[in-house]
Amino acid sequence: MSQNLKDKAVTYLRALEKRDWEAARALCAETAAVWHNDGKGEETIEKNIEGMKGQIGSIKSMRYDIIRQLSQPGEVLQQHVVHVATKNGMRGEVHAAVYFGFDDAGLITRIEEYANFVPARQDG
Repeated sequence: MSQNLKDKAVTYLRALEKRDWEAARALCAETAAVWHNDGKGEETIEKNIEGMKGQIGSIKSMRYDIIRQLSQPGEVLQQHVVHVATKNGMRGEVHAAVYFGFDDAGLITRIEEYANFVPARQDG
């Protein structure tokens, strides 16, 4: 079960990379909540996905590189780097530690993301 939850966390991120919002949402429980360390507080998974949809227009590509994953029953803690390239040639990274909580059915119930944004740089 532990590896299964790790795989589900990765599958969620791969859906985001592909902009497959419906597939990402389908991996989450109806009441799933998302929290980021940006000071804005908790939000629903729907609001979080809508926010990503709103920001994705300027993004050419996005790739999650998983550094490590730790798990125990119902939980996955993951460290990853998100590599982002924008349509205007800027590149940046987001270093993050993410907690995924799961229900008994294996659906994501909670995501907590502790992120550090690395300034974008121009390709050249």
